[in-house]
Amino acid sequence: MAYSGNTGLTRIIKAGIFSWQGFKAAYKHEEAFRQEFWLAIVLIPVALYVGQNGIEMALLIGSVLLLLLVEILNSAIEAVVDRFGGEQHELSGRAKDMGSSAVFLAIVIVVVTWVLVIFF
Repeated sequence: MAYSGNTGLTRIIKAGIFSWQGFKAAYKHEEAFRQEFWLAIVLIPVALYVGQNGIEMALLIGSVLLLLLVEILNSAIEAVVDRFGGEQHELSGRAKDMGSSAVFLAIVIVVVTWVLVIFF
């Protein structure tokens, strides 16, 4: 593993730059991420209005941010799998299916959290 030599504030700044580049790449190349991003833009202010206390607001907002996080990880998995060629391979298909399942579970978490906080 290559060692960058960056420490302290330089390391933190560079990590932030790389993170921002990843965020921009997800937005540019992934339709699902764009849809979920705009859903988050709508739902986060709604969560601040609907949540009756800090815990409820944190649950509502956290579930939406978790969905974005999982979508980015799924996109990263797909990019790596696609990088190694277009031929069909059982392990490649399995990796993509598992990533998709993770996104589905994150969506279930959003729905369950919002339903429970709002209606119960």
